[in-house]
Amino acid sequence: MAKISEETRLHFNECIQPYKDKITQTLEKEKTMRNAMHEGDIGLEYKKLLLCEDMIYVASLYVAQNSLSLKLMEVKNNDALNDARKMLYKAIIYLEEIVTATIDCPYSELTPYHDNIKNVNIIKRYTVIRKLGLEIQILKDAFGDNSKWKWSFVELEGRFATVAKNLIDMKAAGADYFDPRAEDYETTILYVRMIQKLLDKAANAYRDRYELSTRRIDDMRNAIKYLLALRKLYIVLGRSNESEEVKKKAVVWKDKMDSDQKKGLSN
Repeated sequence: MAKISEETRLHFNECIQPYKDKITQTLEKEKTMRNAMHEGDIGLEYKKLLLCEDMIYVASLYVAQNSLSLKLMEVKNNDALNDARKMLYKAIIYLEEIVTATIDCPYSELTPYHDNIKNVNIIKRYTVIRKLGLEIQILKDAFGDNSKWKWSFVELEGRFATVAKNLIDMKAAGADYFDPRAEDYETTILYVRMIQKLLDKAANAYRDRYELSTRRIDDMRNAIKYLLALRKLYIVLGRSNESEEVKKKAVVWKDKMDSDQKKGLSN
């Protein structure tokens, strides 16, 4: 790698300063909001949704710094990318605080959480999830396939799949999904299809991480939980064949996990 001149470094630092200023301003705003928030406050969950969006924005600013580094110095800025990863975790945590981080649960258990955000329509929820998913993918691409964070993205994307599922009100969505006259029909179709893909992807990713990297039982358990969550979605959609296939797959995976434990092949 060619040596980077001092002039180039100064130019780079000058170019990223506006991004650093915006990051500082946004994180100060977050701190102020957090200090003013108390459990039981009216609109608390909506404020957390706004903070989630702010963290996605901050992550995008860090990724932009990396892009400038590549353009001006022809070197990846791993510090900026790692900070972006931390911000996306914070964004997900805000959503987990709103609708929990439970992977597999009856949709009825989520009703109390949805009651707290009933004024947030499905379009807004879907928009937030799309922005978060896009930024995760952009960051993943920026790190590259051979990154040391490769397997950590399994958790990040898995937790993202969970909050994407939990944020939607499936009682309402289950009705709108089958009613082309419903106001939110198109958004519901797109959102539900996204959740389906995310749950399937998370299940396979945790299975792969178990098989190819960690051999940790909790990874395989999570893989099975995502399959069971996908099965519940198929049941709501009336797709009995798919739900039965997923159920069979979950049984096969559990048998494999139990067999590995008996053989001492897992942690």
